[in-house]
Amino acid sequence: AGFIGSNNSLSWMLRGAVGAVTNGGARDTDEIIKQQFPVYCKYTGKGIRPGRLELESINATIECGGVQVRPGDIVVADGDGVVVVPWEKARLVAEEARRIAEEDKRRRRRLYQELGRPLDWTVEPLEK
Repeated sequence: AGFIGSNNSLSWMLRGAVGAVTNGGARDTDEIIKQQFPVYCKYTGKGIRPGRLELESINATIECGGVQVRPGDIVVADGDGVVVVPWEKARLVAEEARRIAEEDKRRRRRLYQELGRPLDWTVEPLEK
């Protein structure tokens, strides 16, 4: 795995990407943050050495973080980590995740109300 930089992320955004997960590193992190392109990587670094990194394949099965990722799999990432959902289980996982999230929001909303806290997006119902 190589480095992800601000130019990569911009070109990927043009093609519809909303973030990246890599076994490699990231550079230009201040720019990537400003571009609002989430990158989950092993390390950050200063730069790349031209000629040292090569494209190996596109749309191939890989291993990232000890997990197999196949073309079409769903990758979900946030500040707590990264999860890979096999494409053939995506609908089932999405339905269960939605059920869990809705119940969590209901419980948290009730606690917010009991505490007299103003409601925010974290306790609002999910959009249908």
